[in-house]
Amino acid sequence: MNRPPAIDRPAIEATGLEKSYRNGKARVPVLRGIDLHVERGTVFALLGPNGAGKTTVVRILATLTEADRGTARIAGHDIVADRRLVRRAISLTGQFAAIDEMQTGAENLRMMARLGGLSRTAARRRADGLLDRFELTAAADRLASTYSGGMRRRLDLAAGLVGEPEVVFLDEPTTGLDPRSRQELWQVVRDLSAQGATVFLTTQYLEEADQLADRIALVDHGRLVAEGTADELKSRVAGHRLDLVLTGPEAYLRLASRAVHHSPESLTLGLPTDGTAAHVRALLDEIDPDGTEVARFTVHSATLDDVFLTLTGRPRENRDDSDKRDDKEPSHV
Repeated sequence: MNRPPAIDRPAIEATGLEKSYRNGKARVPVLRGIDLHVERGTVFALLGPNGAGKTTVVRILATLTEADRGTARIAGHDIVADRRLVRRAISLTGQFAAIDEMQTGAENLRMMARLGGLSRTAARRRADGLLDRFELTAAADRLASTYSGGMRRRLDLAAGLVGEPEVVFLDEPTTGLDPRSRQELWQVVRDLSAQGATVFLTTQYLEEADQLADRIALVDHGRLVAEGTADELKSRVAGHRLDLVLTGPEAYLRLASRAVHHSPESLTLGLPTDGTAAHVRALLDEIDPDGTEVARFTVHSATLDDVFLTLTGRPRENRDDSDKRDDKEPSHV
């Protein structure tokens, strides 16, 4: 068991984190001064595209990479001076499962428990409890190589919880999962938070951050460009969005510069609105006074996609390679 946490301190606090990597003779900056403050028992999502710096932040906080500048504390422990204590207080699950496929699910968990210092009896008890918690009891004696993607991800997360960590880092945990497996993992994250753990989640999926996080930070090109609750971030764009399906490409191109959402395949544009009938009517009268260019429209709440595009000036699918070196490193700490 970890020693009791310093409850008067946040679970994660970081100031001025900077990191760059050498590319030939030049150094490429990846983080450009990241400040974080994550309260205990909450779910915090770091949102951004590939190359934004998300994985580098996690690796620094998990003591796997040293920052060039800046300081950070996890569960009250300095990540440099108290590295051993930090590692005892956390778990890290990467984007790819770090389990032994030639062992059964139960054997994987018992091995992790034994490596954590538990006796043989205590390790078996801990493994059985985690198998039950993650609904893997029926598959406990099957080789992990026979598990589905969702089952492997649940086993991977269970292995990271053997030591009952205070802070759980999940680096893009649902990458490659089907919708059902993603929903199952979302419930696991909710359960962890409800039981008092702090979850630090990185993701490219805006819906994931919207569904799970108490607070969200948006990172782009190594800088935090916004932070708040999902509703607070959405309110920075507009309360609602008016989606217009245009009658033809000419109308679409004429109005595209005004939109915060673009879907050329379906000739759909999204415009910010306050959601009131008066404002929607005014927009439609202004955009299509003759009633010939808008085929149909819908009004809905602004999404985090809108936030991302507005605050970064580019669709979230755009990527660069500055952080790609860290994208494929599975690990348990």
